[in-house]
Amino acid sequence: MTQTQTQPQTRDVVFDVDHVTLRFGGVVSLNDVSLQMYRGEILAIIGPNGAGKTSLFNSLTGVYSPQQGRIHVSGRPGDAPVSVIGRKTHVINHLGVARTFQNIRLFPALTALENVKIGVETRQKSGPVAAMLGLPWQRREERESTAAAFALLRDVGLAARANELAGSLAYGEQRRLEIARALGTNPGVLLLDEPAAGTNPVEKRELAELISRINAERGVSVLLIEHDMKLVMSVAHRIVVLNFGEKIAQGSPQEIQRNPVVIAAYLGTSAEDAAEQAGHQPEMHLIDVQKHETPEEPTTGPAAGEEPGDD
Repeated sequence: MTQTQTQPQTRDVVFDVDHVTLRFGGVVSLNDVSLQMYRGEILAIIGPNGAGKTSLFNSLTGVYSPQQGRIHVSGRPGDAPVSVIGRKTHVINHLGVARTFQNIRLFPALTALENVKIGVETRQKSGPVAAMLGLPWQRREERESTAAAFALLRDVGLAARANELAGSLAYGEQRRLEIARALGTNPGVLLLDEPAAGTNPVEKRELAELISRINAERGVSVLLIEHDMKLVMSVAHRIVVLNFGEKIAQGSPQEIQRNPVVIAAYLGTSAEDAAEQAGHQPEMHLIDVQKHETPEEPTTGPAAGEEPGDD
């Protein structure tokens, strides 16, 4: 995997999350969570299952509306901060925010190229009437969207599969195709929800390299939810840790992977016990804990119809 990058020096805020609380009936999914994401960084959100990670993503993208707190976004450089609470998801997308999901949401009966063109064409002005009339500027936009979609497929290593049905691609290729489609909307910030889920070790290394390239070459800020600690530690500039809907730690990958509070959250024990155990095992860190606690991941995606639990 790629080496952890140097954290950007800019302090331009992309997401500003201030004392956000999200409830579902009597269940508190996020409890007084505050964090900031800065322009140009790769920020990872980690935590055990049920920690509230996907609830946070859904709050940032308009799927959920928190009952308390505020969330502002400045999607692209130079944009003024705008509240996302109460806005529709497609409006937030136009503000420069794109995302992928835990469960792949491609159009399996369309080709890889056609899937990416759907993302690209959200930025175009042509409507159905212009398409039916075949107006010159509509035909020009069609050519441009095809070229842009093919360039994105090339960037994610799928140019040779452009005309194959999305449903026929290998699981790891479908993951990369979904990222290409999200990039087609020209985002300033990309939210990746478990992008390595169900992939094999080779695909994970390729994904880590792709995330780093998207950040470094395209200047896209990346907000990442991921359970694979090796991938997280190899690409993230900073990490925020959630547990039971609360933020329990934040810092660099080096700080987080040896933090007794974080290790305790993954082990389901107290911070004192985790610190004592770490004292007896100086090399103990979060990656070792995850190896011990998490069964080996499958090399293929979830079975048809299977829905993984939230977070």
